[in-house]
Amino acid sequence: MESTGSRRGLEWLGLAGAAIYAAGVVLQALRPQLVGVAMPMRLIALTLFTVFAFRRRSLTGWIIWGMLAGVELGLDAPHVAIQTRVFSDIFLRLIKAIVAPLILGTLITGIAGHGEMRSVGRLGLKSLIYFEVLTTIALVIGLVAINVSKAGSGLGAVSQPVTAHSEMQVQTGPQPDSGLSWQQFLLHVFPENIAKSIADDQILQVAVFALIFGLALGRLREEHKAPLLRVAESLTQTMFAFTNIVMYLAPIGVGAALAYTVAHSGLGVMANLVKLLVTLYVSLIAFALLAMLPAALLARVPVRGFLSAIAEPATIAFATSTSEAALPRAMEAMEAFGVPRKIVGFVIPTGYSFNLAGSALYLAIASIFVAQAAGMHLGWKQQLFMLGVLMLTSKGVAGVPRAVLVVLLATASVFHLPEEPIFLILGIDALMDMGRTTVNVVGNCLASAVVAQWEGEFRKEAPAVEALAAITE
Repeated sequence: MESTGSRRGLEWLGLAGAAIYAAGVVLQALRPQLVGVAMPMRLIALTLFTVFAFRRRSLTGWIIWGMLAGVELGLDAPHVAIQTRVFSDIFLRLIKAIVAPLILGTLITGIAGHGEMRSVGRLGLKSLIYFEVLTTIALVIGLVAINVSKAGSGLGAVSQPVTAHSEMQVQTGPQPDSGLSWQQFLLHVFPENIAKSIADDQILQVAVFALIFGLALGRLREEHKAPLLRVAESLTQTMFAFTNIVMYLAPIGVGAALAYTVAHSGLGVMANLVKLLVTLYVSLIAFALLAMLPAALLARVPVRGFLSAIAEPATIAFATSTSEAALPRAMEAMEAFGVPRKIVGFVIPTGYSFNLAGSALYLAIASIFVAQAAGMHLGWKQQLFMLGVLMLTSKGVAGVPRAVLVVLLATASVFHLPEEPIFLILGIDALMDMGRTTVNVVGNCLASAVVAQWEGEFRKEAPAVEALAAITE
């Protein structure tokens, strides 16, 4: 067994490797002519981190190693890196195959096992109150940050050829659901065909079906309820085990995703976009310190234990920019942390539609950035009204890369903002998506712990063996 001193030395080795690597990346980005110095720095750092990953023997360490190796491949061999995207696509496909069955199993098991509609209603009300308060704080922080930094000011009249708009249409495709009215959104929440909802990755529809199914199952007599409840429990346990197997591919999938991103977009960006990027990350940090940390302290959630529990799902979210990729691991981690499965299975999937605080904060910043870039002055009343629109339009946005850009385009059309600055944001959207997706995932994990404390059920029952295995491997 490793001593405390050797373990601490190992952690410092990993930290040093990551820090030196980051310095090498920044050096090459700022001074491309010093590539002869920056590349050896990165290779030495990658070697140090490889030693750390081998000795640490944790999946999180290997995922971070995959991130560093992916960046290096994207910088040094971009033509090879672009072709590695297939490996990240394979990993994401396997993850997406887990999501719907896992939500079905956890929600049905939690609600049918709970058996009290009043308790489920109370749980939903508490969750929605928490979601709306945190989302409002995120929007306000984003609004204040972009008005202070004025990242879009001075960008001038932006002209973009028509082909950029055509490319955007091809990338996003026709998505009429992005600018939903409240009637359309309400209708869209309810499934008409559960198989179609699963096939289309409509997480909220799957959750609503599982909610009603669980309530119906809970109303049956024990002899009729028990067989289906056992099937749902078995499905949940199997999907947790399935997740553990798929997660061994995470370092490869994460590395391939970052290699493609770096090779495709490069490291150089314009000054205004760098300022926008810094504004977003400062805002996300401020949101974590001013909103999420106080929420955890007020609810008496153990902060250190929580940070340890969400380290792996947060890393996956940051590297893949996809909330779906982190969902199964996040649910396992929170159950192992002490949140009952019935609360995890209800709060986290619901939060994927109602608690995307990172995406909401980004939308506030990006919308005002577009107005600043166009030289339009928006008063506080106009900006607050815009935030109200964003509060509605951001609901139901899928946690997938660049989905919020469609909402941003819809918001720009409502307020007659130019579209050209939005296309410029595409240049750094992958980097911004990493941060906002991480906050989305961490925020939903925290929501489950806070609600569990409100319900008085935090760490009241032993987590499943599969969930414990997920965070100890």
